[in-house]
Amino acid sequence: MNPVKPGETRRTPWIVGVSGASGTPYAASVLRALLDAGESVDLVVSRASRLTLLDETGISFRDAHWRDDLREWLTRGADGKPGAYDVDVDGEGDGDGDGDRVRYWSAGDLAAGPSSGSYPVKGMLIVPASTACVAGVALGLSKDLLQRAASVTLKEGRKLVVAVRETPLNGQTLRHLVTLDDAGATVVPASPAFYAGATHIQDLVDFVAGRVLDAAGVEHRLYRRWKGELGGGGGGADGTHTP
Repeated sequence: MNPVKPGETRRTPWIVGVSGASGTPYAASVLRALLDAGESVDLVVSRASRLTLLDETGISFRDAHWRDDLREWLTRGADGKPGAYDVDVDGEGDGDGDGDRVRYWSAGDLAAGPSSGSYPVKGMLIVPASTACVAGVALGLSKDLLQRAASVTLKEGRKLVVAVRETPLNGQTLRHLVTLDDAGATVVPASPAFYAGATHIQDLVDFVAGRVLDAAGVEHRLYRRWKGELGGGGGGADGTHTP
């Protein structure tokens, strides 16, 4: 990492871990919103999630071409149609001057930056989180970079948000989730709500992504917030659906 120059700020990203659970549109929505908010992102895509991404979107996520594959993924809506969003994954991040808006780390790279507590980050979002991922983090297995980064996030007292995507949940997984809660993580089940006036699958996806970002303290406009008035729903955060 380059030293901080006068007038620049240290790059302090959010780590986004994508596990193998179904729900890659949730991850895409979270990533787009983080970039829209001007945040920097360190991305970790597990081996299992590559199979899920291929199955759900037809996109092959490749280490050597990760930026092109990420761009193609993020420009698609939850319905799979390409070109739904205009996403910049190349530009400046949080003012550090090096243009690393998104950094990608291979899940097998246990020497990567996020594997160490001395690597500066704001926290970590695991979306979606599979039950295997939940178990690995709860038990401290650190079998890959995603789990290792989550363990580091907990030991450093940083924000960890786990968007678990599974149903039904058995007793073992529930106990693992309680363990994560006791360790300081925030558990956000991928449970869409309908009071925001959802009219499209993207609205339901964005609601879950928005709740993940709420737990992280990141501002967004992904869904219409409850104002205490019945019948106030009407689509997206501004009353219209996008896309």
